[in-house]
Amino acid sequence: MISNAMTIDVEDYFQVSAFDGVVSRDAWDQMPSRVVANTHKLLQLFDEAGVKATFFVLGWVAERHPKLVEEIAKSGHELASHGYGHRLVYDQSPEVFRADVRRAKSLIEDLGGQPVRGYRAPSYSITKKSLWALDVLAEEGYAYDASIFPIRHDRYGIPDAPRHPYSVGKNGHALLEAPPSTVRMAGTNLPIAGGGYFRLLPYWWTRWGIAQLNNKEQRPAIFYLHPWEIDPDQPRLEAGALSRFRHYRNLDKTEARLKKLLAEFRFGTLAELLARHGARS
Repeated sequence: MISNAMTIDVEDYFQVSAFDGVVSRDAWDQMPSRVVANTHKLLQLFDEAGVKATFFVLGWVAERHPKLVEEIAKSGHELASHGYGHRLVYDQSPEVFRADVRRAKSLIEDLGGQPVRGYRAPSYSITKKSLWALDVLAEEGYAYDASIFPIRHDRYGIPDAPRHPYSVGKNGHALLEAPPSTVRMAGTNLPIAGGGYFRLLPYWWTRWGIAQLNNKEQRPAIFYLHPWEIDPDQPRLEAGALSRFRHYRNLDKTEARLKKLLAEFRFGTLAELLARHGARS
């Protein structure tokens, strides 16, 4: 039975990129935080299911909740980096980006006591206009990136990028890319990787898609979720209609869906997946 990757982007509900114009970064410390409780709930679900996952921790969260990072590590999960300040990569200069990922990596490693090998950009914001970020990640000691979504989307994506793990290293640096999962239909990549697609679309779509990858393509899936996605009681923020729909739709159904998914498929860390499958052609 193929083992897929379960990954969690550890950020709070008010740090979502769609809310950048609603909650300023200066106000983050004044917002009621729910990330610790929600992450604890995920840790409990994974423990009950016997699953080890990869937690892409936001440096800002790690700095304010150091015990949470320690708990993730002590539970046997992989720690990875979601950057420090949750700024879109294509809105940063290479110098600012380098400082951000270096700060996050050092902080999470110090708190968790394990090497941080992986990175995922906020909102999958390594696109064709920010591919320079891959060189920076390799130079900063990251072994893999999980930021290039091979789909069309209004905020991210490289539709013609490979659908499965591949090598993006150059200039003597080794770096693997681990893209969120898709299925290919009628010449188009369709997302089955989790997050909003897991909440907004029927459960059967994700189940069918992962089964297609595992059984037909003989490939593992890379699935992602955020702690706030299992929290239907989180405060409602004033944002545009599309952002509110994407963020709040089906929050009350996600935890039950996740339990079902954990029971139907096998999951492990992203590092384990890459060690087994690497950059197969």
